[in-house]
Amino acid sequence: MPHRHLANLRNVEMTQETLFIRSGKVRVDFYSNAQNYVKSAILTSGDVILLSAGGHGLEILEPSEIIEVKQGPYDADKDKVRFDPHTGPFIL
Repeated sequence: MPHRHLANLRNVEMTQETLFIRSGKVRVDFYSNAQNYVKSAILTSGDVILLSAGGHGLEILEPSEIIEVKQGPYDADKDKVRFDPHTGPFIL
């Protein structure tokens, strides 16, 4: 049905992102909010995933084209904590 969106002030507290795998093959590793490994999934051409909570990492398994969409505004210095999954969880 045709529609348009209305102005609506929003307070974004957590960045979410959607990945669309146009081609190729990637592994997504999922982590808890405490940065503990949970599980992995393999995504291939045509797959879409919404990353909404916890941690995640990508391993490119073969040449891939990926479209990433995040809601804004986005500030990489304030919106992200990087961690090494091999050394275990840590607190910043």
